[in-house]
Amino acid sequence: MAERVATVDGVELCYETFGGGRPLLLVMGLGAPMIWWDEEFCESLAAQGFHVIRFDNRDAGRSSRMRGRANLAQAYLLRRSPYSLADMAADAAGLLTALDVPAAHVAGASMGGMIAQTLAVRHPERVLSLTSIMSSTGARLVGRPSPKAMSMLLSAPPKNRAGYVELLLRTFRLIGSPGYPFDETRMRERAERTYDRGVHPGGTLRQLAAIMADRDRGPGLRKVRVPSLVVHGARDPLVHVSGGRATARALPGADLDIVPGMGHDLPRAVWPRVVKGITRIADRAETAHTRD
Repeated sequence: MAERVATVDGVELCYETFGGGRPLLLVMGLGAPMIWWDEEFCESLAAQGFHVIRFDNRDAGRSSRMRGRANLAQAYLLRRSPYSLADMAADAAGLLTALDVPAAHVAGASMGGMIAQTLAVRHPERVLSLTSIMSSTGARLVGRPSPKAMSMLLSAPPKNRAGYVELLLRTFRLIGSPGYPFDETRMRERAERTYDRGVHPGGTLRQLAAIMADRDRGPGLRKVRVPSLVVHGARDPLVHVSGGRATARALPGADLDIVPGMGHDLPRAVWPRVVKGITRIADRAETAHTRD
């Protein structure tokens, strides 16, 4: 399906769908557009009977650029940011409304996992099942990045397309999965498409400020009553595996899948495992609903 735009409380959200059947909302991470949910991955989910919805978060890709300058020190110390993860979760809920979807299975990666968690806490009626991938609870003692990963995250934005491509390649060589081959061709193509769709360094900083300003979602996650799955790489240098373990402990009855050799990405070889997990949790949710 071609990309479309929905307006949600004044924010334009670019989205795309795959397949038909039970709705599945995919939420991507920091500074990342929806195309980081690879087409083949989305089609694999569609083949499992999902109506897959992927979208650009605010300040990413072709969705609205927001206003306000992010101050990361203020975000961390004073919990002040131009907007919040709750605002981004409200965007996701509003997109479902715009698409006439009362509730959906929801999966999020990295910051997208944080948004998905927030959606489940603040808008529980919109979430049928929850899959949190390579994410954390917001508690400051878990999920901490390695110094090298944090330094790369805060590096100066490149000034042109070639610079962006090289930065993304260096970044994923650092934070990617050491247990799997690095697919430079795929990553270079992703970087080029990402740049061409729109790269917003100021927007990425605003998103990062929203992450840093957020509070521990653990108490809210303990009240979530939908089936949930937590997927995390055993060798993730950007969001330490302790973040995934903490998320699974907070979510009642959550399945926890720690993937050996996986870092802060989704290698193609891991896709069948993740698709199977999302499908299993969705099936469990629908079985529970039928029983009720």
